[in-house]
Amino acid sequence: MTRVAISNAVLSWAMERSGSPETVKQRFPKLSEWLQGQSQPTLRQLEEFAKVTSTPLGYLFLSAPPEEQMTISHFRTLSGEPLYRPSPDLIETIQTMERRQAWIREYLIEQGQEPLTFVRSARPTDEPEQIAKDIRRVLGLTGLWAAKQSTWREALRKLLIMTDEAGILVAVNGIVGNNNHRKLDPVEFRGFVLVDEFAPLIFINGADGKAAQMFTLAHELAHVWLGSSAVFDLRDMQPANDEIEQACNLAAAEFLVPEAEFHKIWPSVQQEPDRFQKIARHFKVSEIVAARRALDLEGITRSEFLDFYQDYMKHGLRTTRDLQGGDFYANQKLRVGRRFGETVVRAAREGKLLYRDAYRLTGLYGKTFEQFAKSLDLGSL
Repeated sequence: MTRVAISNAVLSWAMERSGSPETVKQRFPKLSEWLQGQSQPTLRQLEEFAKVTSTPLGYLFLSAPPEEQMTISHFRTLSGEPLYRPSPDLIETIQTMERRQAWIREYLIEQGQEPLTFVRSARPTDEPEQIAKDIRRVLGLTGLWAAKQSTWREALRKLLIMTDEAGILVAVNGIVGNNNHRKLDPVEFRGFVLVDEFAPLIFINGADGKAAQMFTLAHELAHVWLGSSAVFDLRDMQPANDEIEQACNLAAAEFLVPEAEFHKIWPSVQQEPDRFQKIARHFKVSEIVAARRALDLEGITRSEFLDFYQDYMKHGLRTTRDLQGGDFYANQKLRVGRRFGETVVRAAREGKLLYRDAYRLTGLYGKTFEQFAKSLDLGSL
């Protein structure tokens, strides 16, 4: 039986990094002996330890804990919090999306695609109305595009589709890959964006309330225009104290609920008990977005907004499953992204991508990958 000598510091680091040190201790009765150097784990035990702590196995063979850093900024709404360490779930999700983006970027360039001119086309000092107008133009949407949808949920579907068709990769997932035991925490982050002229990528935390996802998507679109890759938590749907974050929030709000139109409606509904519902129905946005816009435009106070927001999130929480139902392959279209999935499948069929690499990029293997391709209406492999 092979036993492996592991650094005590690395074991302690992995245990704390997991976020559940007590759970790890319960799973591994010999852990205290390993930490004290009284015994050593077998290779099989070490593999299980890596799985439980969500730690890459290779890290456990290092002599000292690695310095893990995110490659993009993480804007936190609340300042003065304790020193923040990104979770393994967030780090792994970002790394997965970066691998996907790197591959499709290279593939698109080889296919002769030109850079997307709207990426980094705006500045923080630009008027929110102008940024919102240009986002609508690129996505092929009119000023009151959402109002033409039957419900705000349909408006969200429409926005996801049009974003994808504009050449922006979109992934919506509430877990790490397809691991239902590793749920992403919306308190840590609501989404992130990886800006690139050929393959900008937007990731939405599907574990977040669906009502909040619409604003997150609009916020991330503004990031693409302003050219800033970032992770953000948008606590209470408020931006961090950063010029670009605040500019993105203003542009997102204007994109979803144009100020001029809001001022036409608000006087007639502001005293109504269901005022946010009426605004939401008019613009085909969620009530939470309607309330957020009323706060922006000084129709309500911050305390009124927070009271409504907290009650709504408590009783109105919905997840990604509501968008597509419980069908596994329907959910994969969100988790992988239709545009990305179609590109990978075509590249594999054409011999421009090994199937093993296609499996790795999508997280789908063998017959599961084949069935995913069929769900995209691309036929059998």
